[in-house]
Amino acid sequence: MPSSERRLLTDLERLHKDLVWFETKLWNTLDTRLRADYGLPLTWFLVMRFLARHPVCRIHDIAQEFAITAGGTSKVVDRIEAAGHCRRHPHPDDRRSMLIELTPGGRDLVSGAVKVFEVELRRQIGSAASESVLAQFAETLSTLRAALSSNGVQ
Repeated sequence: MPSSERRLLTDLERLHKDLVWFETKLWNTLDTRLRADYGLPLTWFLVMRFLARHPVCRIHDIAQEFAITAGGTSKVVDRIEAAGHCRRHPHPDDRRSMLIELTPGGRDLVSGAVKVFEVELRRQIGSAASESVLAQFAETLSTLRAALSSNGVQ
């Protein structure tokens, strides 16, 4: 393998390592803060925020958004529902499907948690780099995400 290819592979491996490390540290920080302030695991919060933005949706819609399995999504929704933060009801046009929506208490909970989430994102990411650097980083990640999606990777 030529040295330029070896360097590229090394750089890509470093990028992968840094992305995974960053995501893990950020996830843990956000999860800790949301649990402490609202008793919400980050996984629940993300699903509930999606439900707040899409008032009536299906398990499939949530699974697509987060690129996870329908089974895993259903388990998370089961837990959120058991805590009284969402409810399911029959889909009017598809007897095989259920629609999911936040309860009023779930809407209130996620509304408050969004503020803490945004403050923590600004503290963890927004303060570490300029707006232009973050905009370029966001654009690059979006491009990479689209490339993975178009290759059939979920």
